[in-house]
Amino acid sequence: MPQFALGLDFGTESGRALVVNVATGEIVGSAVHRYADGVIDEHLPGTSIELEPDTALQNPNDYIETLKHAVPEALKQGGVRADDVIGIGVDFTACTILPTRADGTPLCALDEFRANPHAWVKLWKHHAAQPEADRINALARERNEPWLALYGGRISSEWYHSKTLQILNDAPEIYQAADRIVEGGDWIVWQMTGVLKRNACAAGYKALWQKGVGYPSNDFLCALDPRLDRLNETKLAGEIVAPGTRVGVLTERAAQWMGLRPGIAVAAATIDAHAAVPGAGVTEPGRMVLILGTSTCHMILDRAIHLVPGISGVVEDGILPGWFGYEAGQVGVGDLFEWFVEHNLDVRYAQRAQARGISPYQLLEEDAAKLQPGESGLLALDWWNGCRTPLVDANLSGIIVGLTLGTRAPEIYRALIEATAFGTQIIIETFEQNGVAVNELVACGGLAERNKLLLQIYADVTGREFVEAGSGHTSALGAAMLGAYAAGRAAGGYDSITEAARQMFPAKLVTHQPNAVHHATYRQLFAEYRALHEYFGRGTNDVMKRLRALRVAPN
Repeated sequence: MPQFALGLDFGTESGRALVVNVATGEIVGSAVHRYADGVIDEHLPGTSIELEPDTALQNPNDYIETLKHAVPEALKQGGVRADDVIGIGVDFTACTILPTRADGTPLCALDEFRANPHAWVKLWKHHAAQPEADRINALARERNEPWLALYGGRISSEWYHSKTLQILNDAPEIYQAADRIVEGGDWIVWQMTGVLKRNACAAGYKALWQKGVGYPSNDFLCALDPRLDRLNETKLAGEIVAPGTRVGVLTERAAQWMGLRPGIAVAAATIDAHAAVPGAGVTEPGRMVLILGTSTCHMILDRAIHLVPGISGVVEDGILPGWFGYEAGQVGVGDLFEWFVEHNLDVRYAQRAQARGISPYQLLEEDAAKLQPGESGLLALDWWNGCRTPLVDANLSGIIVGLTLGTRAPEIYRALIEATAFGTQIIIETFEQNGVAVNELVACGGLAERNKLLLQIYADVTGREFVEAGSGHTSALGAAMLGAYAAGRAAGGYDSITEAARQMFPAKLVTHQPNAVHHATYRQLFAEYRALHEYFGRGTNDVMKRLRALRVAPN
């Protein structure tokens, strides 16, 4: 009988369960559960409590409901028996953290804390901790902390210590009540196994942990705030293990949730973007994997450690054993397109799409594809949600230059796609200028599956072949590979992640070749993009930050 691994992919708006044949990599079942509370950014659920700007929270119960709904549906779809599942892997958005009791109970589930926003999950795109990030960066530079250069010289408001410090500053009672502050991926594995272990991927890229060194010292933490004394031994406590390491086995309670048998091997979690690297069939250096979704993560392996400005980190064994894994990213991509369609698209345009039985995105893509590079007369900066790499600044915002009374929706839509492609080109150049070779681009994620115009524009802008990975569920497939690795060869799985990736990757690739004429035009536009990038992003004109300050604290 064939055996299967389960990949659980917890994203921004929903969770997915993927059932994968361990021997062939065939995806036999897939189901999605949309989070009931989604991204909580206006009011706490069931209350009139308004949230501050740049807040992005979630309800951890949505993750449990994903186990209860998506897993049984995926098993049913694939006709897979519970006895034939040998391992479970998890990938999760990060840095997504929640404060809990010692037994794993989220503080937001307790009546006494439910009305406090800081008791809820802080989603990866929660950017309200920028003042805390600024303080951490300033102190680390002042003290010449050795770990800072490994994160591009600046840490993000999205990361563990920034968010934790915000909890301490804004809600010290929540910080005091929390026995643990845990990554979402580690928390859901904890709920499935009854065992809390920290995955080295999230610890390394989001909590400043380095192999053989550990977290930032207690001396640094106390200098940051004396109340952080012994954070590493208390709220951050837990053994750190590599992604795919067997944490434990499925408990009776969790097995009932999921329609599985207890005792199945459960792997340590990993970050969703990082799971996509083996999930895209990449196990060697020089091939940059772009996970294109609400945001974009740029992942690449190298044999050596290089200090690259503005990256999200370089971590030994952070993606695959034996390699230094690098992460960079753009914080708003699919979110940017969604913003345009939901808030700026003329109702008549949506009606045209409805009349044809297609989505507004499909109609926009059709019309935008008819335009030549430069024809729109527009140029945009893709910072609607801030800039992650290379500027690491959540207080930056977007710009569209060239708007006229004749500007139409497809022109703006194409300019926004081009802006995200220019942002990727900046990232590629930053890597190559600092010793990390980028020989090929590999695309995966929801946007790669749905938007072929975007892929061609990226090829034309970068002048590189853009390879589309065969699976539309690359992160979940990578998680399933981790599950097969956690099970081990003796149980029908594999004894290394590399072996699992080699056997379970479906070798179906689509390539997008750059158009030389379009690339020449885009080189001109990219020069203008770079000028705007430097002018607004490097301090020549801080108008974006002044406007944000007025918005947060108007006169």
